[in-house]
Order: sequence, then C-alpha cells, then structure tokens
Amino acid sequence: MKKHEFTGTKTYVLDPELSKIVNASIKLEMPLLLKGEPGTGKTLLAYAIAENLNMPLIVLNVKSSMKAIEALYQYDTLTRLNDSRFGDSQRDVSSIEDYIKMGKIGQSFTGDEKVVLLIDEIDKADTDFQDDLLDVLDQMSFDIIEIDKTIHAKNRPIMIITSNAKKDLSDPFLGRCVFHHIAFPDKEMMRKIVTAHYPDLDKQVSDICVETFYRLREIRSIEKKPATRELINWIRILLMDSDFDPAHLTQGKIPYLGVLFKKSEDYKLAKKHVGNY
Repeated sequence: MKKHEFTGTKTYVLDPELSKIVNASIKLEMPLLLKGEPGTGKTLLAYAIAENLNMPLIVLNVKSSMKAIEALYQYDTLTRLNDSRFGDSQRDVSSIEDYIKMGKIGQSFTGDEKVVLLIDEIDKADTDFQDDLLDVLDQMSFDIIEIDKTIHAKNRPIMIITSNAKKDLSDPFLGRCVFHHIAFPDKEMMRKIVTAHYPDLDKQVSDICVETFYRLREIRSIEKKPATRELINWIRILLMDSDFDPAHLTQGKIPYLGVLFKKSEDYKLAKKHVGNY
C-alpha cells in the first residue's frame, strides 16, 4: 500500500468514486467535506481512514453553540485564579501559557505525529464558526492572543468534515474543501456491506433482510428512514433470536421494528404497514 493511500477496511466497503475522492483529498492536503443523509457512513469513514492508515483519530463533535476558538484552544482563567488564591499548584501562575489547553483542532496541529481529524456535523454550528475556521484551514495555523503566539501545524492532519445538510455552508468555506455527497447505498452495495459485517450469513437470509429493509424505507411519510447502521443492528438482533425465521419477513411479519425506526410516529406508521409476531 502506498503511503497515506486509503483502501478501505474489512467492515467499511468503498465504492470506486469515494475511494478516489478520499485519496485525492489526502494528496491535495485539503479537507474532505462529506454530505449525505444520516447513517450513510460519513462519520465512520474517518474511523476507517484512521484504522486503515494506522493513524490516531481526533474527533470534534460540533455543537450548536460552539465557537471556533473552543476547537482551537481554551485559556483556563478560573484555574489560574484559584491557583493564585490558594498557592498550592505546581504551575507557574505568572505563566499564562501553563493555563492554555489545546482544543481538538489544536491537538491535531501540535501532536508529533500525523492524525486524522474529524469535524463532525459542522452544519450544527452557525456561519461564524465556519468563517472563523477559513484562515485556519488555509494557513494551517492559528494565533493564541493571550500569549501572542502562533501555532503552526507540525503535521497537516487528514481532515474529514461531515454535514447532514441541515444548513447551507458558506461559499468561501466550500471553496476550501474537496466535496463529496455520499448517496444512500443501492441494494447491491448494501449486500456487500452486510457481507462485510456478517461474512458467514447465509446469502438467502441476507437477501431477504436487505429486501425487507428497502421495502420499509419506502413507506410513505416516514420522517427518519432507517439507515445502514439500523440495518446492521437489526440483523444482529435477528440472528440472536432463536425463534427468528427468515420466511416470516416475506410474509410481512417483521419483528424489532423499534430497532429500525427511532421516532415514535415513524414506528407507529411502520406498524400499520406490517404485522408483528
């Protein structure tokens, strides 16, 4: 395998286009922005890259109220104040740098080895978060204003950014990224994914489960359609059930709907369309 070339893992099945996009972003040293409905494997891709390339993974879970500076570093003024009042700390209270703690992006810049950095669900944050990261992504550096110091990335991280497309991202931000939309897997790809997770599963059982899954996804008015992870978990539970008979699925007797449908209204709607045993 070439250095820093992603080839997938045993449980993460790559289609050719995604493979090319991932490796292009690594070679270009540009962030890879992934969009797609929840459950299409956007987040898991970062884990797979870290596993395949044998690199540490740093995960920044974006929150709605998060500011970009929190992802870069934090200045712990409260601890410094307490140390100065009680005088029982081994830190030098006069040194502000002793109270600077790196955030997730800061950690990915200052570590001694190259890492995979996942910025997960960036669309949860407001546009200021994106705008404040623009120069950071361009320059691979940021300033710590409290100590008048610039942090430069020792090793440029492999950066994966995910979005569920709940909010539009700004054009300048999009311009800094390689973009890929992960479409929901078709049946053929889904069968490969199921086989990767359950290599000993009988093909007929696998096919019945996949066909049933796609039939359930087609129920009208479902708000949150079951995704790949729900299918994998559903099959796992079915295989643990000693009373499970694949033939029941073809008869509309579909157990454990709650594993597939996480919203109450979706679950009720699904129950109206199928029978349970």
